Amino acid sequence: MRTLTENRIRSCALGLLLAVTAICLALACSRSDPEQASRAAPGATGGSTTATPAQGSQVSAPSAQQLALSGGEATVFDDSKDAFARSAPNLTSEERAAFSVGNNFFNDNWVTAPASTDARDGLGPLFNAQSCSSCHNHDGRGQPPTKTTDPELGLLLRLSVPNPDGGAPLPDPVYGGQLQDRALTGVPKEGTIKITTDEVVGTYADGSSYTLLRPRYDIVDLGYGPPSEDLMISPRVAPAVFGVGLLEAVPEHDVVVAADPDDTNGDGISGRANRVVDPATGQETLGRLGWKANVATVEAQVTGAFHGDIGIASNLVPGQECTATQTACNGAITGGTPEIDDAKVGRVVFYDRTLAVPARRHVKDPDNAKGAELFTAIGCAACHTTELHTAKDGPIAALNDQTIRPYTDLLLHDMGEGLADNRPDGLATGTEWRTAPLWGIGLTKTVSRHTRFLHDGRARDLTEAVLWHGGEADAAQQRFRELTAEDRRRLISFLDSL
Repeated sequence: MRTLTENRIRSCALGLLLAVTAICLALACSRSDPEQASRAAPGATGGSTTATPAQGSQVSAPSAQQLALSGGEATVFDDSKDAFARSAPNLTSEERAAFSVGNNFFNDNWVTAPASTDARDGLGPLFNAQSCSSCHNHDGRGQPPTKTTDPELGLLLRLSVPNPDGGAPLPDPVYGGQLQDRALTGVPKEGTIKITTDEVVGTYADGSSYTLLRPRYDIVDLGYGPPSEDLMISPRVAPAVFGVGLLEAVPEHDVVVAADPDDTNGDGISGRANRVVDPATGQETLGRLGWKANVATVEAQVTGAFHGDIGIASNLVPGQECTATQTACNGAITGGTPEIDDAKVGRVVFYDRTLAVPARRHVKDPDNAKGAELFTAIGCAACHTTELHTAKDGPIAALNDQTIRPYTDLLLHDMGEGLADNRPDGLATGTEWRTAPLWGIGLTKTVSRHTRFLHDGRARDLTEAVLWHGGEADAAQQRFRELTAEDRRRLISFLDSL
């Protein structure tokens, strides 16, 4: 009798368990996966940041945890001076070893050839820095020099002259395509950057005023005589390095489909894709890196910087930065051909690609949450797209299939005459710039020990960076000036949290 009763109890319990399980499964199937829902693709035009959900479905807003993961699984929770220099935490042990080797080559100084350290000789003859980290200190952004005697702060001048055939601008016949302000002994340096500024005074809607500084650039102490009379100068500060591998991993289609070059939706925001030649293949492809999206890949960025900034020739970018008139430069000893081999280039490229993105901080702070709402409401998110997704089949597994929040659409936008350098670059006009990523921007002071922003570092803080926006961003800038002082503070607080 006792056995029969126990069997009945067990049978009832099993039936109840199966019923509860069925109900739970039914409920689970009827709910959308929050992580999957947060992976809505960017819209086709106007920089829209989420896809339209299917009829009857619901798209969940990203959770605080998801918002903190700016680089997806390649995010690191670090707000120290090393926040930009960490490896992606999802690398394998073998990949971490490769990252470490690349880190050494990124930070070590190159020396004059010949030297006992032949793995790192070949510096110059003309150059701007002795190492990658001279300009990208702690993998962060550079700033304009505060005095002419300090050349290693990460600002350089692109030089060019108009093309008589109407195509892309040409290097200056005397000074080439970039001003090198340092040189080996016995070789004259090309010159020194001189910056003067003019004050630009403006007023917020509430009557309070602000002052911006408009820079003007001259080259003094010219080492090879006067440049061309029609010389075009474009100042560029070194951008932060982290996250470039993730940006490179965003499918080209996703970038191009978000472009709206003719502003067909009438929102005042166009967005154009730049097209550049990949030096590794010789084929035209999407430009996505650099201030004007004028570089296709991390490899092209690395080898171009080695060549132009340090004077190190590679198989991809051979030769020296010497024009025909620079005889001392042409006669200087080199470090061989190439001066950096493909294996070392590959290590530095891997290092750059797998640098982690620092997590967004203080996500649940009410002021930051309100600032995020204002960021979208006044139109900033039309270009600074809040969410992108990397491809599933890239060469580095740690970067594949990631939901990232870099706050860029990787497209070119007309920023108005105030920021114009009047120098074309690929398809980019003299007033167009790529939307700069904003992730990690609030840690600039901690990592780089300054708060200089925009392509030439003219903005002394984030507020000034917003106020310099014009062209397609002019309406958003005006709305920013119309905010109350408290709401302006909230919006900047949100940017600081990134």
